[in-house]
Amino acid sequence: MEYSVLITIISLSVIFIATTLGSSFVFFFRKQLTPKIKCIILGFAGGIMISAAIFGLINPSVEEATSNSIYNGWSFVPPIVGFAVGGLMLYGLDKLVPHFHKVQNMEEGLKNETMSKNLKFFLAVTLHNIPEGLSVGFACGLAIALKGDASIVAATSALSLAIGIAIQNVPEGAAVSIPMYGDGMSRGKSFLFGSASGIVEPLFGLLAVFLAQFSIITAWLLAFAAGAMFYVTLDEVLPDSRETGFTHLTMWSFMIGFLIMMGLEIVL
Repeated sequence: MEYSVLITIISLSVIFIATTLGSSFVFFFRKQLTPKIKCIILGFAGGIMISAAIFGLINPSVEEATSNSIYNGWSFVPPIVGFAVGGLMLYGLDKLVPHFHKVQNMEEGLKNETMSKNLKFFLAVTLHNIPEGLSVGFACGLAIALKGDASIVAATSALSLAIGIAIQNVPEGAAVSIPMYGDGMSRGKSFLFGSASGIVEPLFGLLAVFLAQFSIITAWLLAFAAGAMFYVTLDEVLPDSRETGFTHLTMWSFMIGFLIMMGLEIVL
């Protein structure tokens, strides 16, 4: 089995396993997360997502566009346009899909009175996970598309991205299952919902791996995933974290997450 294919299997598996592991915390912890814990989780997740978008997606997008002679002086277009389209896609989903932000106690998307708040919360987290799956999938797909030493370097970078996403998926899984249990859902059902929120990551990751095989659009796709991650972080993760009131704790959690992801990109 090629190294890049093996890394792809590992990467797409580990991001889902991490969410499932975090969701299992519902069997061991109390019914609600404290505001301090919430702000640490959200700030940390935001730091990892922004760092991953910059070092794991935007930088490779720029490199791919610059090295592809087809753009002939227009290499700035794919990263810029791809980034904007990624943000616009998440904005569109934000307006269409009914979902609920527990921290801000706010509903978004099309009105649906028959859907429970727990289900809307589940959809909010699922939307949040889509760009994470795309980012890992595009990075892995790039590694498969390349050959020789370039493929090994890209695969190692994709693995570091997956590890960073997985690290923040553990507390994120807990942040889904524990509040659901606190709202009256059984532990088992809360665990299943928490785990299911992460299944979109490997599914969209597989789609991204396939699309990344078309080298002419790879630069666009990497930037697209980065734009989607930026949108989710700035629109949902960081505002939710600041609603807890512990702004400095949020800031330091964000910086720690950012540094961990940056360190993974440098070391691996």
